[in-house]
Amino acid sequence: MLVIFNPTAGRRRTAHLWRVLDLLLENGVEVEVAETTHAGHAVGLARAAAMAGAPMVVAAGGDGTIAEVANGLIGGRTQLGVIPLGTANVLAREYRLPFGPRGIAHALAYKRTRPLWPGVAELEDGGAHVFVQMLGLGFDGAVVWGLKRGLKRVIGRGAYVWQSLWESVAYRFSPLTVEIDGETHEAASVVVSKGRLYGGPFLLAPEARPGEPGFWVALFERPGTLPALTAGAALPLGLLPHCPGVRLLPAREVRFGPQSPPAQADGDALRRHVRAVRSAARPISLIVGEAGPP
Repeated sequence: MLVIFNPTAGRRRTAHLWRVLDLLLENGVEVEVAETTHAGHAVGLARAAAMAGAPMVVAAGGDGTIAEVANGLIGGRTQLGVIPLGTANVLAREYRLPFGPRGIAHALAYKRTRPLWPGVAELEDGGAHVFVQMLGLGFDGAVVWGLKRGLKRVIGRGAYVWQSLWESVAYRFSPLTVEIDGETHEAASVVVSKGRLYGGPFLLAPEARPGEPGFWVALFERPGTLPALTAGAALPLGLLPHCPGVRLLPAREVRFGPQSPPAQADGDALRRHVRAVRSAARPISLIVGEAGPP
């Protein structure tokens, strides 16, 4: 079993990882740990393992690390395991993955799987970026771009709240043109979601099915500070899908206009303009515990 781990996760999360690994080793599971050294490193490590015939690769980290590992596994048959060590852990919550060391070790050892169908963002330079939970453009992207990593390590999800308050005043809310399955829309900000949840345990797209192709697109149609703060207040209450100015639409393909707003995927800033979003050609087998998404 190859475990891909970002060593910048912090001392507490590293200790959590080693508790999981100790339990696996105690149960006779052979484990190899590969530490990443730079952004995108996990993609190459996962791809090399898959090409060598590894039956499973485990992402130890948050949604960004999981997405990188998924990028390396996409199109193959290697299973994806997860040790949730991130700030929000949206995918782990989406699939109701275990968080305790014993539960994680049990799930990885017994290998029960469910399909995870990633999304693929087509970029302006002809490249592609795989995402497993969500992709955001506009205000949503600006929050991630402006986030200070040091603050995120200290106060966790509170850093997103702080940055959202700042961006609600500082961001210009330039209009975005979005084409959803051939129909054109305008919005101040857009989130393309594979799953039901956003920002942690908070509901965004109740009808989303992450194990199937397609997406739900949240159009935030009203620009400005007050609508942004209203949406932010509605999120922890589970009311964002019903918030005034928020419209949810199902989609098979999403295309964006020539604007270049700040963008993020699975909590990581994207440095290139996103032209379109489509489903991956096939799903990945995600190792889960006793539960999974509804």
